[in-house]
Amino acid sequence: MAGLLGAGFNGAVRLPGEPEYDEQRRSVIPSVDSRPLVVAEAYSRSDLQAAVRAARHHGVPLAVQATGHGTRVPADGGILLKTTPMTTVLIDPERRIAKVAPGARWGAVLDAARQFGLAPLSGSHRDVGVTGYTLGGGVGWLARKYGFAADSVIRAEVVTADGHVVTASAEQHPDLFWAIRGGTGNFGIVTSLEFRLYPVREVHAGIVYYGIDRAAAILRRYREWTATIPNDLSTAVVLTRVPGTEQRAVAIKVMYAGAAEIAEHLLKPLFEVAGPRLAGELKTIEYADAAMGGTPARHLDFLDTLTDEVIDIVAELEDAMVEVRHWGGAMAHPGPGAGPVGHRSAAYSLIIDREVGELPDSGRTFVNFLGDPSRAGSSYAAADLDRLRRVKRAYDPANFFHLNANIRP
Repeated sequence: MAGLLGAGFNGAVRLPGEPEYDEQRRSVIPSVDSRPLVVAEAYSRSDLQAAVRAARHHGVPLAVQATGHGTRVPADGGILLKTTPMTTVLIDPERRIAKVAPGARWGAVLDAARQFGLAPLSGSHRDVGVTGYTLGGGVGWLARKYGFAADSVIRAEVVTADGHVVTASAEQHPDLFWAIRGGTGNFGIVTSLEFRLYPVREVHAGIVYYGIDRAAAILRRYREWTATIPNDLSTAVVLTRVPGTEQRAVAIKVMYAGAAEIAEHLLKPLFEVAGPRLAGELKTIEYADAAMGGTPARHLDFLDTLTDEVIDIVAELEDAMVEVRHWGGAMAHPGPGAGPVGHRSAAYSLIIDREVGELPDSGRTFVNFLGDPSRAGSSYAAADLDRLRRVKRAYDPANFFHLNANIRP
């Protein structure tokens, strides 16, 4: 604690045995049980710089955590630096830009942007942290239309491993700007993030449930149908249970950035093989109110096509939640200079809430969903991974920022 104060840290510092230490060290991931020397709650950019200086001076590891959703590596014996109190959200409606502090959550951005008829490329839950999600790529329900969240970043302010503050943009430190848009927190602590917003006020969205006996037929039709739909339509097929019951069902998740009648017309070929609807509905709502949810990613793979083998295996899983999500669209066709978000060409992601050994495995992962941080390299194309390592050597040659999905120098 004295080291932090001596370095100029003005935020709250929690020590083992003190009130709030256990609460503040907690990750959303139950398997991560950090036992840091201190938990330091930063209130300003200077606090973030002070924490870096203190950790370097005393030779202890530093981990950065906002909401804890992306925390996969414990900060044992080090400083757990919390950016949670830094929650400022500013909207520039004329430029359609949001500027957020590192502790901001998507709910705050959604609520601030909706009054201007604008939408961020947010994730499936309002309480997910903006910065960690975005730096890891960020695949949301507008991604097929507008791309990954990382692709919409235009500027970031970063505290580097030597404690200095730099601005990363297309004009300033362009190598760092490229790397942070998919390379996560390997290159510094982002103190502010600026990204584009989009003119989406309402969507036709929801989740509808059908009999589990139709799982294979729905997935086969899904394979054919997804090749015909526009980028405005995002969908997933989930093998799950009807909410509030133990009844197994096939859920079809839908979000269409357009008129209801067009959405229903586009969806008709998929729904016609699904049989009677058991529950759920689609309705036109504000984008900020669309709660799509997600599936815990114990098994994650990318598929270039939905083979009969994969369909037959997952359709027979009786005790697992399975989500097949359609990718492509703008995710696969970024603009020039896009960051290293991996495996953009995949047609589908396959997520299962438990390990399934009999499935073929392409070896590809997505860093936002990565359960095993040691597999971080499998989140990137080989050329991007090589370039990320070069940027790491330039900005963090000693691998100071390593308690993460680490990219070694």
